[in-house]
Amino acid sequence: MNYKFDFTPVIAGLPDLLWGCLGTLGLALGGMVLATIIGIGGVVLRQSPVAPIRCAVMTFVEVVRNTPFLVQIYLIFFALPLVGVRLDPTPTAIIALGVNGGAYAIEIIRGGVQAISKGQIEAGMALGMHKMKIFRLIVLKPALRAIFPSLVSQFILLTLTTSIASSISAYELTSVAQRIESDSFKSFEVYGAVTVLYLAMSTVMLMGFGHFVKRFFSYPVK
Repeated sequence: MNYKFDFTPVIAGLPDLLWGCLGTLGLALGGMVLATIIGIGGVVLRQSPVAPIRCAVMTFVEVVRNTPFLVQIYLIFFALPLVGVRLDPTPTAIIALGVNGGAYAIEIIRGGVQAISKGQIEAGMALGMHKMKIFRLIVLKPALRAIFPSLVSQFILLTLTTSIASSISAYELTSVAQRIESDSFKSFEVYGAVTVLYLAMSTVMLMGFGHFVKRFFSYPVK
């Protein structure tokens, strides 16, 4: 093999790659927050006594989970201007990530909520607790504790999915790597370094989620 490894472009572009990591984490954090809101809201609506609302939530989940994320981000990016809404690539990517992650979060959270014993809910009602307080303390918190590992895995996957946002020119790690690679033609070196950076970000996020769960749920993520 006559190929000569040259990491000079990677070293020279390291500051840009690190800024790209911050862009990736920003997209991921925004997507996680929106996905959590959609997930919790979807679970509440999924239990609505109004059939069309339940049907709308189920349809949303099935459509999002059974279509590629690339198609979804393109649809949002090109469809919104048709109704007069023009967004930059970054907020568009956050919306797409939130919608995609939210569909999966609905099913994950719903599984946790269904695992809560009805007796606990009835006990809360017998104590005269408000419905929202029952949902927040007796239903939602124990449910989140039960499904937190699954939710963390989904959020890590969402972070890695941010790489697809480069297709609409959103600023994140992969888009920076593409620019460096196109200038240097050192594909292996550039994407090898990017692989390490994604692994580092995933590891740091897992450590952060582990600290969070120890603080708020009093048990470590295994």
